Amino acid sequence: MVTIERIQTGVRMERRLLKVLKALAEYHDLSLGDLLEGIVLHAFEGKAPFGSESIRRIAELKKIYGLDLSVAHAHKLVEASPAKRGASRRK
Repeated sequence: MVTIERIQTGVRMERRLLKVLKALAEYHDLSLGDLLEGIVLHAFEGKAPFGSESIRRIAELKKIYGLDLSVAHAHKLVEASPAKRGASRRK
């Protein structure tokens, strides 16, 4: 075990992506923060953070939450205007 110091952060993230991450954290009995730390630490070393079973689970969760984004969308996302954002939640 390694002793660390954690801080609270207010990160903004795409709504459906966050739902999938929260569900995946719950599936693995982790906090969202622990899941994100693990993903980032793996990425920093160029390693895949998930095995085949987790990837299957992620695919299921993406379908459930309507997440159709992929790595091709990275760094190309723009936020909807406040009026459109409210309308999309009412659907």
